[in-house]
Amino acid sequence: MKKALLILVLALVAAGARAQDQADSLYVPAAIDSTLRGQDILNLIRTSDGKSEIDQPAAVRDAFRKYVSRNAGKPIPGYRIRVYYDNDQKARARSEAVARAIAGRYPGLRVYRTFESPNFKVSVGDFRSKDEALRLFNELKVQYPAAFLIKENINYPLVDPDVIFQ
Repeated sequence: MKKALLILVLALVAAGARAQDQADSLYVPAAIDSTLRGQDILNLIRTSDGKSEIDQPAAVRDAFRKYVSRNAGKPIPGYRIRVYYDNDQKARARSEAVARAIAGRYPGLRVYRTFESPNFKVSVGDFRSKDEALRLFNELKVQYPAAFLIKENINYPLVDPDVIFQ
C-alpha cells in the first residue's frame, strides 16, 4: 500500500514537471518597438502648434479638487528656511523689513513672521522635501548669511487644479 502511494506521488510530480516545461516552452517574449527607444512621451503627443494635449475624464479633475480642498487645512511635515531670528530692541522692525523684502522679491513664496518671547522670527516657504528647500536656501544664503533650514509642520502647498488640468 505504501509502495503504491509512493509511486502515485512520484507520477504526479513528474507529470507536473512536464506540464511546467511545456508551459515554459510556450512563452514568447514581446517584441520591443525600437522606434520609441529614447523618445520623450511629451514630444510624441505634441500637436503641430507645440502644445501637448491630454484628454481625461472630468471625474479625475473633480477627484483632485476634492483631495486638495480636503487636505488644504492639514499641516504636514516639511521644511522652511529661517532667514531672521533676533531678540534685540529693534528686532520687531527688522523682522518686518525682512518679511517685506522677501515677499517683494519672491511674490509666490509664503513668508511667516512669528514672535516667541523674546525672539522675532521670519521663516519662508512650505517645502515638502529638504532638496526642494535647499534650492531656495542656497539663493537666500547670499543675502541672509545667518539663514538655516528648519524642519517643522508646514501648510499644505498651494495647488490650483485648473492650472494643472489645462
